[in-house]
Amino acid sequence: MRFLLRITFWLGLVLVLLPRDKTPESEKLPQIGAADAVQAATAAVSDMTQFCKRQPAACEVGGQAATIIGQRAQDGAKKIYQIINDKKEQITNEKNEKTDKKAPDHTGSIAMAGEGDIAASEAPRDTLTQDDLALEWRGPEAAN
Repeated sequence: MRFLLRITFWLGLVLVLLPRDKTPESEKLPQIGAADAVQAATAAVSDMTQFCKRQPAACEVGGQAATIIGQRAQDGAKKIYQIINDKKEQITNEKNEKTDKKAPDHTGSIAMAGEGDIAASEAPRDTLTQDDLALEWRGPEAAN
């Protein structure tokens, strides 16, 4: 709890000390020097370190609240991690299914043995007609 308070305080201090553009509104604000800001910050930190001595019940409840918040944050992180892993597994499984369902190596225009209605052993032979057989075969013409 103290760590969060200190971080918040110092971050706020850094943001306050960053240089800003001069505007008419900023001229109306009180001017505080860096030394005054550091002195005020030191006093605030000193006061915060004494807070638990002055208010032990508040520190105890704050510590318990910090423990509960930390536990909830841890549970939330586990849940997010589980969701991410489940999604990752789902994507991996979908990719594996797509590669398993890869297209066959043949086009399907000619049935492979055992796939068609007629088995390869029962396929008719000599299906050329007499006109087909009568044509004389000619090879490619030789180029000069």
